[in-house]
Amino acid sequence: SAPRAPDFESHVHPFAAGTMASDDSDLFNVAMLIDELKNENVQLRLNSIRRLTTIASALGPERTRAELVPFLADANDDEDECLLAVAEEMVNLIGLVGGPEHAHALLAPLENLASVEETAVRDKAVRSACEVARGMTPEGAKAHFAPLAMRLASGDWFSARVSACGLMATAYELCAGDEAARDEMRAAYAKLCGDETPMVRRAAAQHLGAFAAACESRHVETEMLSLFRRLTLDEQDSVRLLVVEDCAALGRLLPKEACAAEMVPAAKKFVADKSWRVRYAVAKQLYDLCECVGAQVAREELVSSYERLLADGEAEVRIASAGLASELCRLVGPEAATAEIVPRVKELAGDASQHVRAALASVVMGLAPTLGKDRTIEHLLPVFLTLLKDEIPEVRLNIISKLEEVNSVIGVDLLAQELLPAIEDLAEDAHWRVRLAIIEYVPLLASQMGTAFLFQKNAEGEDGELTKLCLRWLGDRVYSIREAAAVNLKRLAEVFGPEWAKEHVIPRVMALAENPHYLHRSAVVRAMTLLASAAGQDTCLRDIMPALKAAAKDAVPNVRFGAAKALGEVASTLDAAVVEGEIRPTLAELEADEDADVRFYAGQSLQLCEIAARG
Repeated sequence: SAPRAPDFESHVHPFAAGTMASDDSDLFNVAMLIDELKNENVQLRLNSIRRLTTIASALGPERTRAELVPFLADANDDEDECLLAVAEEMVNLIGLVGGPEHAHALLAPLENLASVEETAVRDKAVRSACEVARGMTPEGAKAHFAPLAMRLASGDWFSARVSACGLMATAYELCAGDEAARDEMRAAYAKLCGDETPMVRRAAAQHLGAFAAACESRHVETEMLSLFRRLTLDEQDSVRLLVVEDCAALGRLLPKEACAAEMVPAAKKFVADKSWRVRYAVAKQLYDLCECVGAQVAREELVSSYERLLADGEAEVRIASAGLASELCRLVGPEAATAEIVPRVKELAGDASQHVRAALASVVMGLAPTLGKDRTIEHLLPVFLTLLKDEIPEVRLNIISKLEEVNSVIGVDLLAQELLPAIEDLAEDAHWRVRLAIIEYVPLLASQMGTAFLFQKNAEGEDGELTKLCLRWLGDRVYSIREAAAVNLKRLAEVFGPEWAKEHVIPRVMALAENPHYLHRSAVVRAMTLLASAAGQDTCLRDIMPALKAAAKDAVPNVRFGAAKALGEVASTLDAAVVEGEIRPTLAELEADEDADVRFYAGQSLQLCEIAARG
């Protein structure tokens, strides 16, 4: 049947002619929005739905409740995008239907939306319904929202019962003091947990933790635990993996002893589950559960389960488990970690899956503070060295990115022999994102290891390989690398000071200014611009300004407008007299350049000079 339109059909609706005369334009726009709610064009309907608050404001609370909301409830839109938009907008209408006393009127459209097939629409309708319920009066919530949740829980279609699972916790919470209603809800939730449709049981498992949190503690320790046990035995792995998340959620609601007695056996059973997805889920949740039961129970009961997950046959499970290594070792302490977890970590360093090794490399450095210096050197150092020599760039990069953690425990001297070759290897990797990542770590590594080591000269007194690489990056074929290389030199100068930059960086950068390729010369201009602020005014005047002036006369316009931009930026670091005598004349020449881009950037830089002079 056709959707029932609100009681306004002509272009003078929804207002009387006398009212409309006061502001014809606004009212006509509202009338158009109302018409577009019934338009065949999806985009027009969607635009109008997004403006429901405008329509409701124009109609007023009474007509919104009597005409607009029933229209939205009866409309059978077949476009999920429109239904989703309606579900989103309902929350914004609470104040426009008359406030908390009348907010229950908005539940009718949301009840219909909570029963549709599209999951995204149902989920949004559930969230909006809960938000509307919290905006209602306590009496209104008990009289209207709780019955809605119960109706959906007994609905014929599985989609309604799925939505009911998401509403029950809020309904239970808002029915405080009504024991009879709460008893009915717990009974309804128990029925949902045993529903014949797996999708409903899955939703019940997903929301069990939230529903239990709303229940009184006496019911948590009896009825909720009973439902939890039933769901752990479900034949569908999609249900069981969602129950895994309830372990920690329920564990937080139970006394420590009851938590250990109930949740530890459940976790052990999940670790041995035949479905890898369930084992993956428990690997992601194991640390939270260990926190719930406490360090002692975790050491005695769950570390062995963690060992089993680290040795799981599925790479995805090992990846998830490896990610917990640092946190779990910190929780159980150095003795248990060294005896039971570290041996498995050593095995993972040689895992057949590169993704497992990469996951391990991103956390293994974090074990060092827990184990202390002696244990780290004895047990973890061989792992670090193995991963530093890994054939996969991501593994080596993950280790290098976490050097700061191990540096505070044992220093990096013990890794130095393997570290430089690994850095040099990554610096020349075929994938530009790998090169970019290692460039960004160089200043951090330099601050930890010192320039004497990192930029050491070879036996013939020539620049070391890393020094050459820092300069070679300025000529990389990828723009992002050239830009990062320039920023890298600036950051190194900030770490080690202007004297170091003057002696070791600026002369080498200046030597590249004569490169025949204009992209390389442009990169040099950018590097000198950034170095100007870190090198100090004297160095800037003596070395950088002559180079920028030379670049301003380059044969290639790209280099000239790069120099024009650079002069504007450098001006902010120099005295006003220097700007007037050195920079303005050069920019004035560039403002008369034959190239339009050069003239444009020269003009911009002159404006910056004026701003700096006024400042």
